[in-house]
Amino acid sequence: MANILAIDDDKDILALIRNILQRDHHLVSIEERADMLTIDNVQGYDLILLDVMMPEMDGFTFCKQIRSFVDCPILFLTAKSDEEDIVQGLMNGGDDYITKPFGVQALSARVSAHLRREHRDKAGSKQTISGFTFDFDSKEVWFAEEKLLLTKNEYKICEFLARHKGRVFTREEIYDEVYGLDGNALHSTITEFIRAIRKKCKGCNEIPIKTVWGVGYKWE
Repeated sequence: MANILAIDDDKDILALIRNILQRDHHLVSIEERADMLTIDNVQGYDLILLDVMMPEMDGFTFCKQIRSFVDCPILFLTAKSDEEDIVQGLMNGGDDYITKPFGVQALSARVSAHLRREHRDKAGSKQTISGFTFDFDSKEVWFAEEKLLLTKNEYKICEFLARHKGRVFTREEIYDEVYGLDGNALHSTITEFIRAIRKKCKGCNEIPIKTVWGVGYKWE
């Protein structure tokens, strides 16, 4: 059983979400407006479902505001299918998206998949790899005294590559690690995430993720 928050300005959608997830024995809280919520209102949840198109404040903006304060998966609910919009949402801290209209089984399966991945056991607590210190419990990365301000998916990519230092992974293999085989995002988002990671690492004068042209990426 998980504690889930659904935010959507459509009351019918919220009722459908609540019925589906309560059937799966989850606790479901619903909100119709993102702009009325504070950081305290969104903490303590195991997963957040967030509509993209809402009045006053859209889901992308709200996700960007709360991402550094909440560690749970954030799944966008969207009628948009444009690649640029989807990439924008994922780069703002979202973990995945569900396209409207969605079916009962699709929503249930997507939520269950993210909850399972969220509870995977991580071996060890802290480890320093190529000068970067990983705290696997808090899911943070430090270089010297500086903490890298990574989004959830950026952290997943860094940990995955660092744990397999020196091994080359294709973009598709990295995608499967981040989203799982049932992922619904775009493979091109991996390229965008790695570009963002490198930009954040430049402040440390280190770029640990190297491109192996024609193959993929590795952590050196």
